[in-house]
Amino acid sequence: MRVLLTGATGFLGGRLCSALVHSGHTVRVTVRANSVTSELPPEVEIANCDIQDAPALIKACEGCDAVIHTAALVGSWLPDSSQFITVNVQGLRNVIDAVKANPSVKKLVYTSSFFALGYTDGHIGDEDQVHPGKFMSPYEESKFLADKVAQEAAAEGVPIVSVYPGVVYGPGKLTAGNSLALMLIGRFKGQSPGYIGNGADKFSFSHVDDVASGHLAAMEIGRGGGRYLLCGDNASYVEIYDLAASLTHTKPPSFHIPFWVLELAGHITVMWAHFSFATGISKSLPTLTSNAVQILKHEWAYSSAKAERELGYKSRPLKEGLSELLAWLKATGRITY
Repeated sequence: MRVLLTGATGFLGGRLCSALVHSGHTVRVTVRANSVTSELPPEVEIANCDIQDAPALIKACEGCDAVIHTAALVGSWLPDSSQFITVNVQGLRNVIDAVKANPSVKKLVYTSSFFALGYTDGHIGDEDQVHPGKFMSPYEESKFLADKVAQEAAAEGVPIVSVYPGVVYGPGKLTAGNSLALMLIGRFKGQSPGYIGNGADKFSFSHVDDVASGHLAAMEIGRGGGRYLLCGDNASYVEIYDLAASLTHTKPPSFHIPFWVLELAGHITVMWAHFSFATGISKSLPTLTSNAVQILKHEWAYSSAKAERELGYKSRPLKEGLSELLAWLKATGRITY
């Protein structure tokens, strides 16, 4: 098939691009003017196009059999939070309109997030999870709203399949979308010396290559209007740190950082970021925010049973995936142990 892929220069999108090429598909990718394309497979076709440029998107879709939309703005804070809506919600609308304008497209796979379904405190969620209605961050709210757009499109007959990864991790680009790798770097560099969380904050962790395979399956055999969680083992960050210590034969943290300390630090870093952006001192985004701490205070535990049944989705054990990630971080000089 000829597949149009958005977000190919990102963490997940890059791995998915390679998986599509290796599977024998002809791949066209949308690339913004300032994007670095040197890591893309040489076989891919480049469409110079931003997902905010609706006419260019329509042209990029021409002759394609399928579209996979992974492009998104990820993070817990931006100086202008409306950008999350602009990119994640309006961007999806533009992709849907481009698909409608190109009858050759028989399948649209949209990369959502388990954040679109909300926290699960006390139970294991599935695709029928009803969002509690309280948003921890502008990003979460944007993914929730985009999910509604996707469901409305499905009701109109658009052949859209929505997939919901958990916390995607693994070797690859160190973007905001690879948050676990960034957290482990901070842990082994001593920037985060204590446990983050209290052990009750379970998240569902998805290895990037498993999620990429799940996208291919959704494109090939996913039902139009179908919704599939692409998650993995549910674990807390306390368990992550303990497992990382066991795998590297290092000492685990000896204390917990209270949430009130993290929240205070998050508020301070966000205040400084606002000042830095306003004065031009720095354009660096804060690594810890009060929004991120609010997320950590909840459970986001999910089951991928439906994807396993209908797509043949498989998720590797967290121990296996984490071992691979730690070895890669060490081999690339990002951590030592």
